[in-house]
Amino acid sequence: MPYSGKLILVTGGAGYIGSALVAQLLNKGYSVRTIDNLSYGGAALLACSSHPNFEFLHGDIRSAKDVDQALEGVDAVAHLAAVVGDKACRKNEKTAVEVNKTASEMLCEKAVARKVKRFIFASTCSNYGKTGTSAVYGTSAIYVDEASPLNPVSLYAELKVGFEKYLLGLNRPDFVPTCLRFATAYGLSGRPRFDLTVNEFTKELLLGRELEVYGERFWRPYCHASDLARACLVALEAELPTIAYQALNVGDTSENYQKETLVELILHELPQMRDRVSYIRRDDDPRDYRVSCGKIRTQLGFSISKRVPDGIREIILAIKSGLIENPDNSRYRNV
Repeated sequence: MPYSGKLILVTGGAGYIGSALVAQLLNKGYSVRTIDNLSYGGAALLACSSHPNFEFLHGDIRSAKDVDQALEGVDAVAHLAAVVGDKACRKNEKTAVEVNKTASEMLCEKAVARKVKRFIFASTCSNYGKTGTSAVYGTSAIYVDEASPLNPVSLYAELKVGFEKYLLGLNRPDFVPTCLRFATAYGLSGRPRFDLTVNEFTKELLLGRELEVYGERFWRPYCHASDLARACLVALEAELPTIAYQALNVGDTSENYQKETLVELILHELPQMRDRVSYIRRDDDPRDYRVSCGKIRTQLGFSISKRVPDGIREIILAIKSGLIENPDNSRYRNV
């Protein structure tokens, strides 16, 4: 049931996906509060800053006081604040555990205490890790779905799996958590990133650099940042029985790619860069999986609006036009 006019808390609202979600919620008539520690700056929220239904809290979800303030009067929570990515979690293990586990559990406990009914958690398809068996079989390859075993092979995924288990194990009739397992993100948002596969490969070739691709035959699912954000919105508006204590893969089953296919899609736009690409063979990758996204389509009617070639073209346009002047700037990376 639509929540239009009610107050939604978005944690991590100045981030790559969070900033897109904040804008979408405001466009649909929601009141939005976001809490963010501005680790990567606040530029992504400038366009929303004067909106009459927007409120920004410069805070940290590790602070009980900040969380209490953020939850005041809230009707639903979209929890996106996290140390995001394998590299970032490896580099900052202590902070990753504090934010992705301890603070997330505190946020949930305080939301339950305040009788916040809906709680949307941004999880990841990295939870599947390296797959060998699955419940869903395609014509030429194996796919994982939400019933498949989870096999996290990084601290980032371990923490996501751990918080999923915490949420889905609460079994409270007055609280409705939903875990959205995001495919690998790409494309532009209010806070651009160039440390993501599609975006980074496109940037490197557009700038005329050598591109070494490791493990070009291994699979990942991909989804545009704006569609990942919209999945949160769809979940917030869904009938409770369709999302209660559910995990849902977010993306489209047709958008699983090997890295070499991504490169070919980029070279379709930049054919003069073909001689800049080289492949470094790897016989094993701990993260090798194709994901079925049929459940979210069937249960919530969710479908993507953009595909990988669309993201490639928008990255090229943004850099060539000068809208992004220096894509190598460290603010466009999580590590």
